[in-house]
Amino acid sequence: MANGQWYPPEWPDRIRALAAGTLTPVIPKRAATVMLLKDTGSGPAVHMLRRRTSMAFAGGAYAYPGGGVDPRDDDRAIGWAGPPRAWWADRLGVDEASAQAIVCAAVRETYEEAGVLLAGRTGDAVVGDTTGADWEADRAALVARELSFAEFLDRRGLVLRSDLLGAWARWITPEFESRRYDTWFFVAALPEGQRTRNASTEADRTVWITPAEATAGYDKGELLMMPPTVATLRALSQCGTAAEALASAPGRDMTPVLAEARLAGDEIVLSWPGHDEFTKHVAPTAPATPTDPTGGAPA
Repeated sequence: MANGQWYPPEWPDRIRALAAGTLTPVIPKRAATVMLLKDTGSGPAVHMLRRRTSMAFAGGAYAYPGGGVDPRDDDRAIGWAGPPRAWWADRLGVDEASAQAIVCAAVRETYEEAGVLLAGRTGDAVVGDTTGADWEADRAALVARELSFAEFLDRRGLVLRSDLLGAWARWITPEFESRRYDTWFFVAALPEGQRTRNASTEADRTVWITPAEATAGYDKGELLMMPPTVATLRALSQCGTAAEALASAPGRDMTPVLAEARLAGDEIVLSWPGHDEFTKHVAPTAPATPTDPTGGAPA
């Protein structure tokens, strides 16, 4: 049975156009995504959402809360707890201003799409329930980009808790894709007193699921996912607790993963360096993209 690897039907034509020099790669946008964890009796579960099938990019695929970096968060002074910006710059492979913006994006997107906020009044505290009407008004303003995250933190008198995040991986969308992202993957534990909810307009379903359950669904072709999602889930499945995942994050390789495509006669060979399971040999007529026949993730 085919697995649930996301594969857009337009990729073969775009790959051939790139090889022929008639397609110019777009510059990838900076993005961040967070694998939010909580402990269960069978190990940590991760919060995932299913992107609406109407979405132009990865419609129907299961993913983590995440989105683009807001350049307004690059250099504005904000309350900051945890490793300094210089440490994050070295860890993420960028300058300090970019590191701040990427970390801000990770925390902001988790709040926008899951209702969970990794920030507190002080550097050793985390806010509690964030479901009130006033919080929702600010969250909506963030989603609409009427409010930058730096402005939100300042308005609320909050300190961003960068120490609650661990940098896990970095993947760059292939050069032949029309929507490209340079995405940093983070891991974090669900703060005590907070709870997730489907706050995203881009998702039609959310679920807490163990990495082993999620990858089993992918392997059976029941859950549609992109290679970065599967790869990070397989790595997370080696961790027995959320704390163990966070503790292992500093040792994770942050070398960017970028897919490679080559022509072998009429066949396309698509691969992701270091991740052989995703290699695809595509005949001139590409197979159909897998669907989600179960209608959702297992409970």
